[in-house]
Amino acid sequence: MTTPSGPGPAPAPGPDDSFWRRPAADAEDPGTGPSGPVPPAGPPDPGYPGPPTAPPPAAGWRPPVHLRPAPPRRLPAQDPGRLDEAERSARTVTYGVGMIAGAVVLVLICLLCSRVLF
Repeated sequence: MTTPSGPGPAPAPGPDDSFWRRPAADAEDPGTGPSGPVPPAGPPDPGYPGPPTAPPPAAGWRPPVHLRPAPPRRLPAQDPGRLDEAERSARTVTYGVGMIAGAVVLVLICLLCSRVLF
């Protein structure tokens, strides 16, 4: 077993470790503790009627509302043809930037390989 000080026997457990140690095989019933036996879990008391109900709120308990918000505005109409054209131009720009970046990377790889080989 490895210990913090290196390989060797494990240190003896300290007095504060006794709570975490496994009980001995001849120990008393695990259902008992220092305060005595643990009561078994069973159904709740049948005479318990449940929590009390709250009385209903008084009439007019809410503060009066004086301001009414304006109704939401209508969104502008969408032009599907214009949206498609904007998507096409965005795709063209994206592909163009990607091809330029790919060409730059290809040139850099060729330069690096030529320096290694020659």
